Amino acid sequence: MATKKKSGSKKSSTKKRSSKKKSSSRRSSSSRSKSRGSSKKKSGSRRKYGPKAQQEVRTEMHHLKKGEHKNRKQAIAIGLSKARREGAKVPPRKEAA
Repeated sequence: MATKKKSGSKKSSTKKRSSKKKSSSRRSSSSRSKSRGSSKKKSGSRRKYGPKAQQEVRTEMHHLKKGEHKNRKQAIAIGLSKARREGAKVPPRKEAA
């Protein structure tokens, strides 16, 4: 019977702990929502690739694993080049400085 009393007291203490965790998670989520709003404004300047371009790069990465390409950069370059030819949404190439 003594063990039942101990387990009962543990349950009540865990309830108190869980309520404290909930209140702390609420505070952190409110601060996170503020930072998310500001990051949306910055995302407009990022390069964006369409789904077709992503699929082409994914295919070329598969070819890289088979050994058809020398390295990761080559596979990405070939995938984006194929996507540009097909008219997919891909940012223009960077010009050499």
